[in-house]
Amino acid sequence: MESGPALFSGVTFALFGGGLLLWLVARASLHAPVAHGVSRPLAVTMTALFGTLFLTAGCWLLAVA
Repeated sequence: MESGPALFSGVTFALFGGGLLLWLVARASLHAPVAHGVSRPLAVTMTALFGTLFLTAGCWLLAVA
């Protein structure tokens, strides 16, 4: 009964984290700004950190469900 919401959340978090990391790689390889108004190293670091955290949380939720 509780595995349904955990599966949905896991897939959502994993897709968002993977998409965020893919977007970061695409923007960084084109030397395009990652975030406007923020220094490039900080934007890349924070985006990579949160993308990894979301992807890890999604995989953990899928493993637990």
